[in-house]
Amino acid sequence: QLIDFGEISALTRLQLEKNQLFIYLVAISLGLISGVMYPHLSSYVEVLVWPLLGLLLFSTFTQVSLTHLRETSFNPRFLIAAIVGNFLFIPVVVAGLLMLAPDDPAVRLGILLVLLVPCTDWFITFTQLAGGDTRQAITFAPISLLLQVILLPFYLYVFLGNEFTVSLAHSEMLWVFIGLIVVPLILAWATQKFAEQHPSGEQFINYLAWFPVTVLALVMFIIASSQVAIVLGSLALLPGLLLVFVLFLLIVALMARVLSRLLHLSSAQGRVLAFSFGTRNSFVMLPLALALPANYELAVVVIVFQSLVELIGMMVFLWWVPKQLFP
Repeated sequence: QLIDFGEISALTRLQLEKNQLFIYLVAISLGLISGVMYPHLSSYVEVLVWPLLGLLLFSTFTQVSLTHLRETSFNPRFLIAAIVGNFLFIPVVVAGLLMLAPDDPAVRLGILLVLLVPCTDWFITFTQLAGGDTRQAITFAPISLLLQVILLPFYLYVFLGNEFTVSLAHSEMLWVFIGLIVVPLILAWATQKFAEQHPSGEQFINYLAWFPVTVLALVMFIIASSQVAIVLGSLALLPGLLLVFVLFLLIVALMARVLSRLLHLSSAQGRVLAFSFGTRNSFVMLPLALALPANYELAVVVIVFQSLVELIGMMVFLWWVPKQLFP
C-alpha cells in the first residue's frame, strides 16, 4: 500500500496547529528568559521582527481563498449572521467592555486593535476540530479579511477620534498597514492565481501552510525578549485584561447562539459563528501595534496576552461549542 505523504503532512500540520498554545507559551517563556539573561541581544534580534511579520502575513493570506470569491456559494442567512455579528454587534460589545478596561490609552488601543477584527485562519482549524461547517468557514474568511481591512480605520476613528488621528500622524502605522497587510494580501492573491496554472505554485502554497504557527512562535520569542522590561512592568494590568477577554469570549459565544436561532442556522453553521466571533486577528494587528509611538508599547503586550487567553479559550470552546452550545 502506497504512503500518502501529502495526507501525512496535512495531519502533522493539523497536530502542530492543535498544539500551538503550548508552542507559543514555550516561545514566550524562552524569550523572557533570554531577555533577562542577555538584554544586549534584544537590539540584534529585534530587526528580524519586520521581515518575519511580512513572511507570516503573506503565508497566512495564501491559505485564505482570495481568487474565487465571486464563484463562492453562501448560505445567505449564515452570511448575514457572520457579517452583522462580527462587524456590527461585536464593536458594540467591545465598547461596553472598554468600560472595564484599565484607564490607559495604550491598553485601550491594544484592546480595540485586537478585538475589533475577526480571525481569518485558525478559526477554520478550530471549526474543523469541532465538527463545524468548514466549507462556510473557508468561504467567509476572504470576505472577513477584506471587510476588516476596510472598516478598521473607521472603527478606530469612531472609538478614539482625534487621539487616533494624532497617533496615526506621528507613527509609521499607515506605511506598516500598506507594507505588511495590503502588499502581502496582493502577493498572496497573485500567488494563488499563479498556482491555478502551475502545479509548482500549489506545492509552494502547501509548503507555506507550515509557516504561520512556526513563524508566529519565533515572532513571539523575539517580542518577549526585546520587550521583557515592559512585560514584567505591566503584570499588574493582566488581571483586568483577563476579565475583559474572558467576558468577551462568553458574550460572543452566547451571541452566536442567539443569532443562530434567530436566523434558523444549522448546528454546524452555528459552530462556525462561535469560532468566528471568538477568535481575533491578533497577529495581523501586531505590526500596527509595533509601529505605534514609543509611549504605546503596552498595546503590544495587550495583543500578545489576548492571543494566549484566546487560545486557552478555544480549548474550552472545542468542548463547550459542540457539546453544549450547538449539539
